[in-house]
Amino acid sequence: MKKYYIGLSITYHDPALAILDDKGSVLFAEASERYLQNKRALNCEADPLLRVKDLLEQYCPSPDEIVIAINWRKKRPLYENIIAALGCLNAEGLMKTGIKKLRSPLNNYQIHHMIASQRNKITSGGLNLARIIAEHYPNCAVSFADFDHHLSHAATACYSSPFTESACAVIDSFGEKGSMAFYHFKNQKIECLYETKGTGSIGFYYMKVTELCGFDWLKGEEWKVMGLAPYGQLNQELYALLKRTISVQGFDCFHHSKDLFTSITELEKFKRHKQNPIEQAADLAYTGQYFFAELMTQLLQHLQQQTGCKNLTLGGGCGLNSAFNGQIKSRTGFEQVFIPSAPADDGTALGSAWLAYYASTAFKPSSTTSAEKPLQSAYLGSTITDDAVKNLIKHNRSLNIQHLPESVCEVTAKLLAEGQLIGWIQGRAEYGARALGNRSILADPRQAATKDKINHTIKFRESFRPFAPSVLHDYAADFFEDYHESPYMDKTLRIKDTMRERIAAVCHVDGTGRLQTVKQQWNPRFYSLINHFYQQTQIPMLLNTSFNVMGKPLVHSLEDAIAVFLTTGLDALVINDYLICKPQNE
Repeated sequence: MKKYYIGLSITYHDPALAILDDKGSVLFAEASERYLQNKRALNCEADPLLRVKDLLEQYCPSPDEIVIAINWRKKRPLYENIIAALGCLNAEGLMKTGIKKLRSPLNNYQIHHMIASQRNKITSGGLNLARIIAEHYPNCAVSFADFDHHLSHAATACYSSPFTESACAVIDSFGEKGSMAFYHFKNQKIECLYETKGTGSIGFYYMKVTELCGFDWLKGEEWKVMGLAPYGQLNQELYALLKRTISVQGFDCFHHSKDLFTSITELEKFKRHKQNPIEQAADLAYTGQYFFAELMTQLLQHLQQQTGCKNLTLGGGCGLNSAFNGQIKSRTGFEQVFIPSAPADDGTALGSAWLAYYASTAFKPSSTTSAEKPLQSAYLGSTITDDAVKNLIKHNRSLNIQHLPESVCEVTAKLLAEGQLIGWIQGRAEYGARALGNRSILADPRQAATKDKINHTIKFRESFRPFAPSVLHDYAADFFEDYHESPYMDKTLRIKDTMRERIAAVCHVDGTGRLQTVKQQWNPRFYSLINHFYQQTQIPMLLNTSFNVMGKPLVHSLEDAIAVFLTTGLDALVINDYLICKPQNE
């Protein structure tokens, strides 16, 4: 029998789909935003109707049984059902006045919109997938499963990790009951230690800080707060106000009713209006990030003390805060920290699929050590085939295209060493928010001016946004203080003083870099490229940023890649073994 497990992240933002085989191995995992080319794919399906048939044909041929698992419980919380019955979750209801203010830094209409959007996604989750299975595989048995949202996050983190035992924290904006849950993972089993209840949310807090900075959290612009923070300094008045809005005690998170609404009103005087210079929000960003790190430290210290574990896995949207992630080892008792490639909601497609697999499979506890458990590959998405490039060659009238099956890494490294900016597409796309060497824009990290050039001519984004160093593991300790592995570009570490000028393009204003550890066994082609660059320059790293322009997701198809290539300042494009250059007169 051919049995498959299909996990769907049906969250209203960052929907995604993942497929496992009957051994629990990952066959495919990708966010909907890539196929749709719609950043975050807000209120879109996890299983786009015109996409699902092709995915089933490619990854689930002739299925006998399919389990469809979703990342939210179908049974909804009491508060949600009450406000739905009162009509607060439709368009007219969002505009109602006179409703008691929720104890949260966000407005009622914002929270109710999120709840309403999520409720609609739960109702329609898997609808397209079920229709395509019924139409094309009428003899296939189909069953459905739904899982707690935070447990789905935990499954992604724990089952992806190299650990056989760890503490696990899931921290985001909200789940079924609250915004956080804490677990103990051992022998492939995930035991819930504590789950919060109520509106207290570090995720909501950071969304509010993003809003105050003049950025848009619906667009996922929390990244901008992290990038801007090092340009500011601690504002004591603002810090005191933030402390009055939220606090943590043990595993709990609180918004204090006595001070919350007064403090939020007072916070508005710090708000940057969008017409004002971004620099005006630098102290706000710094102070907001500073206090976020304090809150997270308190929670993780308590988790470590309660579990005694030295290993930590971290999931939920707050796991994307790489600026804090790099500090966890020094600020807590955890010695090893793992964040999956997709810690946010897109990753829960994989978590729910794994939960369905383990729920229906009699498995034996693992006897391997943490050193023997393999790291989950992040390269799980779609490919751009050689056939697509051959069609381009056939119909191309201007581009210079060379096929370099034996020397593509060496030739590309030479172009990079000469200062060219390269679009680099290889194999399967990354699962998660970050480009890890398969859908990347690459550059020489040595010249500080390169950062501004990429921001202004390719990414079309703010000048304060930093770029990541992708560094060969064997040499990383020469460049970074207290180096520890960061396989998915998930941690920001301090660059050694003596190295900052040597890699100025990837050194942020505070002397840090959000690094990606590169090993040959994880990505042989990317390792080879960086190694060739190292042989030519004695620098074992490249500047790496996602292959997109601001506001768009990573490129998905050949057409997407060519469009970015021809409308930006990229000098060359490499797809698999093909080097594509612009016409000579350009």
